[in-house]
Amino acid sequence: MRLRSKTIKDAANDYQWRKDEELSRLDAAIPLSISYGEYLLFYGEELYGATDDHFRFGIETLDGRHIGNCAIYNIDRFRREAELGVMIGDRAYWGRGYGSDAVSTLVRHVFASTDLKRLHLKTLEWNVRAQKCFRKCGFVPFGRRVNGGHDFILMEILRPQPAAVNGPVADGASGPTIEPPVAKT
Repeated sequence: MRLRSKTIKDAANDYQWRKDEELSRLDAAIPLSISYGEYLLFYGEELYGATDDHFRFGIETLDGRHIGNCAIYNIDRFRREAELGVMIGDRAYWGRGYGSDAVSTLVRHVFASTDLKRLHLKTLEWNVRAQKCFRKCGFVPFGRRVNGGHDFILMEILRPQPAAVNGPVADGASGPTIEPPVAKT
């Protein structure tokens, strides 16, 4: 599995996934009802519009098959935090670890390449499979929220802190740290 920048080639899959009732239900969203042509206009604006409040990635298998998407969005540079989302749209890849691989890879990439200190997400209260995935990746629950008639569990992960070896370092000197790994390619 690898994460890569989204491209216009992803539009057809994304359109089908956004029209899918079950996938929409898992995302607490309403399935798309617009034409593919209308969707492409929106998609192009989203893909090529200049913004720094989100970063979207395609999830693909090592043989290049686009199977889903993940993103960080609602980036708050002042608070140094962002929201994370993931979706495996291709059902043939459900339950095979691609979601947790994508989330873990994205988390490592964000903490290695940005100064963000916290990532958070919301997941539907009844979506136990998603909650297990997020827990496996290090997210912990921190609250609940009702939004749009849906009950959500809020989860977060904090930037790993440098670990001192053999206790604290004296006289303000810095000790060894554990470097976050670089994202898979």
